[in-house]
Amino acid sequence: MSEKRSLDMVGKTARKWLQERGVEIQDIADLVFYLQEKYHPNLQMKDCIDNVERVLAKREVQNAILTGIQLDMLTDKGLLEEPLQSMLETDESLYGVDEILAFSIVNVYGSIGFTNYGFIDKMKPGILEKLNDKSSGVCNTFLDDIVGAIAAAASSRLAHRAANAE
Repeated sequence: MSEKRSLDMVGKTARKWLQERGVEIQDIADLVFYLQEKYHPNLQMKDCIDNVERVLAKREVQNAILTGIQLDMLTDKGLLEEPLQSMLETDESLYGVDEILAFSIVNVYGSIGFTNYGFIDKMKPGILEKLNDKSSGVCNTFLDDIVGAIAAAASSRLAHRAANAE
């Protein structure tokens, strides 16, 4: 398989797995809008979507998506060894590796991403509330942090671009 084809497959698979786990680009763009609307009075949803698309195009982001979702899927199937299986099933608060993976995404567009990520992770608006609902029976230990990190990175990208335009 050629390198280009492999790269395309990684991006397509990352997007497919997000969608299969119930996350649409619009859901992430809604989070970007939530984070940025008070700083950009003329913010358009198309700008939020464009920034999400640009973040999703980054290979390191795609790798984080694939890794995190795969761990969530293995947890759903009960295929991890203890104590990791139980830690991921319950999204144990002291586990923290899910946030570390999210930081690899947040880091792509600078330190403002950490602030955006911390805020959205605490507030859990929109799709994040749904993903964090433990009663669904689906493990989203990594996915909720990944989605929040993509939104935070896209918000950071938007903020940097707006600052440069001024």
